[in-house]
Amino acid sequence: MSAPKTQPGGMPAASYVYVSNGADGDIGCYRMQADGTLEPHARVRASEFVGPLAVSPDARFLYAAVRSQPFSLHAYSIAPDSGALTPLSVTPLAASCPYIALDRSGRFLFGASYHSHLISVNAVGPDGRVAAAPLQLIPVGRNAHSIRADQNNRYVYVPTLGSDQIFQFVFDASSGRLSSNTPAVVQMQPGTGPRHFVVSADNSFLYALSELLGSVTSFALDGDTGLLSEIATASGLPQDAGLVPGAPRVAVGAADGAPSRNRDGDIWAADIHLRPDGRFLYTSERSSSTLAAFRVDAATGELTHLGSTPTETQPRGFALSPEGKYLVACGEKSDTISVYAIDQVSGALAFLRKYPGGKGASWIEIVRI
Repeated sequence: MSAPKTQPGGMPAASYVYVSNGADGDIGCYRMQADGTLEPHARVRASEFVGPLAVSPDARFLYAAVRSQPFSLHAYSIAPDSGALTPLSVTPLAASCPYIALDRSGRFLFGASYHSHLISVNAVGPDGRVAAAPLQLIPVGRNAHSIRADQNNRYVYVPTLGSDQIFQFVFDASSGRLSSNTPAVVQMQPGTGPRHFVVSADNSFLYALSELLGSVTSFALDGDTGLLSEIATASGLPQDAGLVPGAPRVAVGAADGAPSRNRDGDIWAADIHLRPDGRFLYTSERSSSTLAAFRVDAATGELTHLGSTPTETQPRGFALSPEGKYLVACGEKSDTISVYAIDQVSGALAFLRKYPGGKGASWIEIVRI
């Protein structure tokens, strides 16, 4: 038997799972064992309607965005010996952000606001605290839903669900400032609704999830220019889903002229993650409460849908363990979280066990320390 991996300080390496429980206003904490089992730890208070999470590249800090007024960002330090969270600071956010992310250096925090149709950039200090005043607030297309940098920290992308576009930015990693690339946007087919995306480890491809169609579109990423070129699209819906294309959702009381109708049968895809070795990709779909698996062609970037697996009710968020052996999923209408083993050859998901969770769970981060 091989010796356990250790950190530079000599402590055994460990993985910790963090789950934002929006309705409970806290963050659930778990230690993940080598066999995928979870050991629940103390939950940490955040605020009502806590939503997306992000972890610093050095795994020292965790950030949580609060989507109720006053919009704010909670920073926590992560204990290297136990994974325990200690409140560090609370700073204001310019808008309600369903997505936050750090640049590859951890010196800047990006936010995307769905209802305000903008993105933000805030500086992050060496102590993990986020500056209150944003460096930039940039209007983008309708319903900005995510924001991330490429692997080389040179370019940033922002899907805008309501305008069916992906905005392309050049990122100055020294100043933290974004400027429009040329062209500034990639226009997708009407009704696509791009939501979340991932970039391959080799920085060659970007995979964008369509919330409204449940499909994933592959793009070639030019590392020199940062520009995207569409390759192909693959559906991730279960064969018997019986769902219809969705439509952008608005805040309660919003006056955009959208007709009121029952949306229970709408496609409502949510999250996307790529296994670290790049061989398999996974997405979640909320109306059918399923997880879809895809095989990735590393040479062409094209995807093949392998099948769908039932999971927690209304799975907005899930995450893969850093070594790519396990998937952990939560549901907005579930009070448990589920762990699956990922077959290393086929990419298939095998259910392992459920664990007690919180209410309104929407986001998961798994940290290797």
